[in-house]
Amino acid sequence: MNKIAIVGTGAMGSVYAGLLASAGNDVWAVDTWAEHIDAIRRNGLRVEGASGDRVAHPHATTDVTDVGPCDLVVIATKARDVVAAAESAKALIGDGTVVLAIQNGLGSADRVAGVLGSQGIAVGIVGGFGASIPEPGHVRHEGWEMLHMGELAGPVTAQLRNTASIWSDAGFRVSTYDDSELMVWEKFICNVCYSGTCAITGLTIGEVMADPDAWAIASGCATEAWEVGRALGVALTIEDPVEYVRSFGAAIPDARPSMLLDVLAGRPTEIDVINGAVPRQAQRAGLPAPRNEVVSALVRQRDSRVLPRPA
Repeated sequence: MNKIAIVGTGAMGSVYAGLLASAGNDVWAVDTWAEHIDAIRRNGLRVEGASGDRVAHPHATTDVTDVGPCDLVVIATKARDVVAAAESAKALIGDGTVVLAIQNGLGSADRVAGVLGSQGIAVGIVGGFGASIPEPGHVRHEGWEMLHMGELAGPVTAQLRNTASIWSDAGFRVSTYDDSELMVWEKFICNVCYSGTCAITGLTIGEVMADPDAWAIASGCATEAWEVGRALGVALTIEDPVEYVRSFGAAIPDARPSMLLDVLAGRPTEIDVINGAVPRQAQRAGLPAPRNEVVSALVRQRDSRVLPRPA
């Protein structure tokens, strides 16, 4: 039995906690959302959707010091919260602990390593889940297409292969990568395609694909990211970025990206590490990224209405 802490049990973290616990692991769900944690303690965690419909029974706490050292720590918070999550995860680290950072966008694993050091840090990328929380203690996911993982630096190790086995034994479709930069960018291009456009329009992924105007913007954002990645020397295997993101979206047409869910919930988005990261990387490469600049500006304007005003 593996002892696993999921730090951050929003929609995606709750899917991880529920399915890993159902596979017989000793799982701890750790979050500051007291209502969600209390519901899991009382009734278990209902996981509904592509994996079936079950009630799992992970431990649940708002206090990370309840947990103790773990074999695997999954940091599943939003990108903006990874530094605070990594600080709290210090209480979970023991000999041989693997810390797997799973966030959208660019740079989160590096920020985790800045707090915890690079030893034992791995990068995770997921796609095709379409996860949401209908109510505390209940998570739904539309798919579970992929979980990719790689070492923060260097090729896959035996330790990472063991970590991958934990997830595959719980039903996840897992692939390991020797080149984590490639792995991150190939998912990043999909995020860039749908996140900002869905957040602005309120459309699902399938609705964006079906609308010629929305699709022109979404696929254009993806193409800019692909061009930037190639210019920066990322060893992308994608030959046609538009067909690549179309194939990704076709698997989960009813899904709403997490950025749209943030908008609907009145939360600040992760725009700066997704569409907003493309112009910054484009500047390094000497390329323009006008579609991502406009999309990012529109989402940031919306965010300015929900973020606290400076004193």
